[in-house]
Amino acid sequence: MPANSPSFFRAALIALTAISAGCAGTDPVAYQGIASSKQLSLNTQNKDGKVPLLYSGAGVNFKTYSAIIVEPVEIYRGRDHQFGNTSDKDKVALASYMKDTFENRLRSKYTLSSIPGPATLRLSLTLTGAKTNAPVLSTAAKLSPVGLAVNGLQAARGKEGTLSGSVNYSVELYDSATNRLLLAYVSKQYPGAFNIKASLGPLGAAKDGIRQGADDFVGRLQPTEATSLRDFH
Repeated sequence: MPANSPSFFRAALIALTAISAGCAGTDPVAYQGIASSKQLSLNTQNKDGKVPLLYSGAGVNFKTYSAIIVEPVEIYRGRDHQFGNTSDKDKVALASYMKDTFENRLRSKYTLSSIPGPATLRLSLTLTGAKTNAPVLSTAAKLSPVGLAVNGLQAARGKEGTLSGSVNYSVELYDSATNRLLLAYVSKQYPGAFNIKASLGPLGAAKDGIRQGADDFVGRLQPTEATSLRDFH
């Protein structure tokens, strides 16, 4: 079968779709190289599967905080990383994009600061893994009859689409004045199974996941709500 024939492309797409669907359920791990690793535990309220491990400090009231320091995003170097074949250049690009995105989302709720002090949070983000979109096939897999069927199943389960990229990261949030750990978790984020736009470009899905992750984080820290960390999921 010629490599450029429609039959070859269709067979390759079916095989890659099956592989992707089989691997899509991999959860993030409790990365041993992050400071909060030993404090993380199973998140029993993890309804969507995107935050399987969580630490939440007792008696934290985020209404008392009005400013936040967002540190430069670290790129995880531990052996238990989940970068696969992601290039160093792409890791740097994603880390920069993550810092900018989180800052932009947080700016609407907090004063961005660089100085520790009372009523100021300190956010430490670590990029721990990423998977790039498969060129061309990532989009084609969402539009082909086979891809539509498989992605329909993935969408119903709230899982990632076939041949789609994703991003893994850890969040560690501290009181900047006392260095007390208030919240920590690891997450895997990815676009919806039928998100065609996020399938364009090698980093499209990972960046979409970062945007989702930033929105999720800000939603947990609404200063106008009496937030109980026990309710985080």
